[in-house]
Amino acid sequence: MILASRGLIVNISFWAARLYMQNVIYGTSKAAIDKMTSDMAHEAKPFGVSVVSLYPGLVRTEAVLKNAQYFNMENSESPEFQGLVIGALYHDSALLEKSGGFYTSAELAKAYSIVDIDGKVIRDERLA
Repeated sequence: MILASRGLIVNISFWAARLYMQNVIYGTSKAAIDKMTSDMAHEAKPFGVSVVSLYPGLVRTEAVLKNAQYFNMENSESPEFQGLVIGALYHDSALLEKSGGFYTSAELAKAYSIVDIDGKVIRDERLA
């Protein structure tokens, strides 16, 4: 990335970085990811490398699907949706300006006109 003077590092975080969710350890780990993102972005920017925190929504992983009866799956996201969002983010001409920020998958999908692989438009359900 440094040799190419362009790159993207995406750290997966969640709202527990900003709100109490589940327990102290979970929240602390997510807050640490966001702080690491901010500091990495600061150090990587001179090399043209961007670093962001991505907050996915409810992703239809194997574990989530196994327990789907306990979740509202109405606005759930496919794992592929995350890849589509990250790919579009990488190709954003203003990528370096986004470095250090946190973004939901849904907000970036809206900005880049991305729909999920099943054609569903994912709503941005901000928690903070």
